[in-house]
Amino acid sequence: MQVTQVTQHRIIVVGAGYSGAIAAGRLARRLRREDVAITLVNAEPDFVERVRMHQLAVGQELRPRPFSEMFAGTGVRLRLARVTAVDVDRRTVTVTDGQSTEELPYDTLVYALGSAWNTQGVPGTAEHAHDIAGRPGALRLRERLAGLAAGQPVVVVGGGLTGLEAATEIAEARPDLDVALAARGGLGDWLSPKGARHLRKVVDRLGITVHEHTAVTAIEADRVTTADSAITAAVTVWTTGFAVHPIAQATALKTDTTGRIEVDGTMRSLSHPDVYAIGDAARVMGPGDKPLRMSCASGVPTAWQAADSIASRLTGTKPTTVPLRYFNQCISLGRREGLIQYVTADDRARPAALTGRTAALYKELVCKGAAWGVANPTLGLPTRRRSVITQKPAEAVARAA
Repeated sequence: MQVTQVTQHRIIVVGAGYSGAIAAGRLARRLRREDVAITLVNAEPDFVERVRMHQLAVGQELRPRPFSEMFAGTGVRLRLARVTAVDVDRRTVTVTDGQSTEELPYDTLVYALGSAWNTQGVPGTAEHAHDIAGRPGALRLRERLAGLAAGQPVVVVGGGLTGLEAATEIAEARPDLDVALAARGGLGDWLSPKGARHLRKVVDRLGITVHEHTAVTAIEADRVTTADSAITAAVTVWTTGFAVHPIAQATALKTDTTGRIEVDGTMRSLSHPDVYAIGDAARVMGPGDKPLRMSCASGVPTAWQAADSIASRLTGTKPTTVPLRYFNQCISLGRREGLIQYVTADDRARPAALTGRTAALYKELVCKGAAWGVANPTLGLPTRRRSVITQKPAEAVARAA
C-alpha cells in the first residue's frame, strides 16, 4: 500500500504588532492545523499596545501580554527573533536571535513589520529628541520625565494624533511641568469646528502652550529651533509621523517611494503573489483612491482581509474583498478627556464629534477591544477550519514565474 506524504503549507508572518498578531490568529481559526504550519516571527516576547505608548511614557503600568500565553494551543509557532532579510525570489526569511542566524523557508509570507520613528531628516532629532513609536522609546522618555524638576519645559513636536495624545497625557500627569506643542499647521485644523473647539478648550485647561504654523528646523539638547525663533526644551518629544521598516524596499517587492509594499484589494503583493502585506507596511488604496493612513484603524482590517484571502486561496474558495473605510478618529486627551471625530469613508471630518468623559471612555473601549482581539486569537468568528486543497497547476506556474 502506497502512503502519500502530506506536506504542510508554510505560512510565515513577520511582525507581531496589531496587524501581524491578528492575521496569525485569524489564519489559525480558518485553516486546519494538519494542513498548515503558521510561524509568527517577532523580536519581543510580549505584545506591545502601541496606541498606549504615551501612557507608558508618563509612568502608567500596562498589562503584560506574553505571546507564549496568547498563542498557546492555537497551532501558531512563535519564533523570537529579529528579521534581517527577506528573499522573495527564493521565498526565505532570514532571522537572528542574537546567538544564531537562520533561514526560514515559506510558501506564503505575511509581511507586517510595520513602522518606526521618523525623524524626517531634521538635524539633531536622532541625537536629542525622544520618541514614543515603540516601547524602548517610551521607556526612555519615562525615565527622563521622571527626573525632571517642577517648572522644566517639555516640547512635543507634531500636531497629529500622536502629538496631541502625548502632549495632553504629559500635561495631565505632570501639571508641574511647562508643556508646549509645536504644530506645522493650526491646532486640530483637520477636525470639525466642534472637535477643534473642544480640543482647544482641553489644551487651554491643561496649560499647554501651542505654537501653531511652526516649522521645526533643528533640535538641540536644550531647545527646539524653528524657522524664526527657538523654544526652550529640557525634553523634546518628536511625533511627526512614522517610517516603514526598510527591509521591504531592499527586496524585489514592488514598493512606493516610502517603502510601503503595493498590494491589491486582497492585500496581495502586486509583484509577488506569495506575499501579502498588511498594516503600516502596505500601501493600501482606500475610498477616494487615497492610501490608508498608518494607524491601528487601518492595520486591523487589512489583517482580516489578508488572512481571509489566504485562507480562500488555499482552500479553493473565492476570495472576497471588503471595502476598507474610516468611521471615526479616536483621540485620548489625557485619562479624563477624549475626542471622537466622526469622519467620511476617506477620513474627512464630519460635523459631528463626541467629546468629554464619554469620548474618553469610548476611546478606552476601542483600545481594550483591539488588545482583546490580539490576546484571544482563536476566539470569535470565523471558527470553521477548512482543508487546504492541492495546488492547481496554473497557480504553481504563476508562483514559479
